[in-house]
Amino acid sequence: MAGDENWLDICSLEEASNRPLRRVKAANTEFAVSFKKGKIGVVSNACNHVGGPLGDGRLDGEYIVCPWHNWKFHRCTGIGEPGFEQDCVPAYPVKVENGRVLIDLNAVTKRKKAPHAPHPLARRIERAPGPLRLAGIATTVMDASNPRFSGSDHVLAEALKAAEKLGAETRLIRLNELKFRACEGYYSKSAHACTWPCSITQMDENDQMDRIYEAMVHWADAILVASPIRWGAASSLYFKMAERLNCVQNQITISNRVLIRNKVAGFIIVGGQDNIQAVAGQMLGFFAELGFIFPQFPFIAHSRGWSHEDMERNVEIVRHSKELAEGAAMLAKRCLELAEDLIARDAAPASIQRGGRKAHPLRGERPEPQLRPTR
Repeated sequence: MAGDENWLDICSLEEASNRPLRRVKAANTEFAVSFKKGKIGVVSNACNHVGGPLGDGRLDGEYIVCPWHNWKFHRCTGIGEPGFEQDCVPAYPVKVENGRVLIDLNAVTKRKKAPHAPHPLARRIERAPGPLRLAGIATTVMDASNPRFSGSDHVLAEALKAAEKLGAETRLIRLNELKFRACEGYYSKSAHACTWPCSITQMDENDQMDRIYEAMVHWADAILVASPIRWGAASSLYFKMAERLNCVQNQITISNRVLIRNKVAGFIIVGGQDNIQAVAGQMLGFFAELGFIFPQFPFIAHSRGWSHEDMERNVEIVRHSKELAEGAAMLAKRCLELAEDLIARDAAPASIQRGGRKAHPLRGERPEPQLRPTR
């Protein structure tokens, strides 16, 4: 009935038709307005996933692709793409009068969110009973078919052996054996687009960064990260991992939620070049931002320096060094002892206002994610 209609002027026909997709705000509400083959479509601007701005996305045929995580909704009906029809965003009837685009607020369709099982990483974070647990993360890059000696891997192995003798459970993760995508910059789109669990991990079931997240957030009481020095920096795989760990720190930014509690980190740095303190400093700064605590003397290292790049000799020194083996054992011991103390006191905060953004809060709230994979 005409009396039940409630038409709202949202923009001009010229605005709606001069680009395929745009975001429009009217009556304090945001809409995604699309134009294709002479037909205008209007749906809610908020994606079902984590509220991404659909109007800032792109068109794929008749579907709007969310710019944050690529969820798709029909530009006129709001219905999800084939296979995900139970996910719908509100859609509005449209008419054009006197060069203006109007939508009927009373005839809008309802938002529907299909139930999605939460990702396993999204479970409650609580320490399981049992002995202390130490995860070693090897960041050496090498050809697995033609392996070579790795000094950092060798010293890490000594640390894990010592931890086992102390009664700890250990787990070795070699980044070189994992297939995981590089960070794709969701944070650059919006802080709220960088989710926990990581957006990539949610969307790609083959992404094996979940092994690192599981170990750091849920399993380990302490971690040891081992890296060679590569041109004065940590390994390229270390940085690839570190970029993907931004989602852990970002929970402090957007939700005031600390995922890393009562956990300790230590570092092993080995190389033919010098620059140990700079590499260690970068690692310490980054893992501090994640929430890890450090023992006194939190890293051990070895380098022969700029004038001794005779790598064959360097390999023999590392392979047979009792000092490095003992140093690795003592580093593992310091990390485990501190972790034991932290667990007993349970003093680490679960939230920390003004943390992670250098005392600057992030304005605005976003809904919790509705998880499902995308194509």
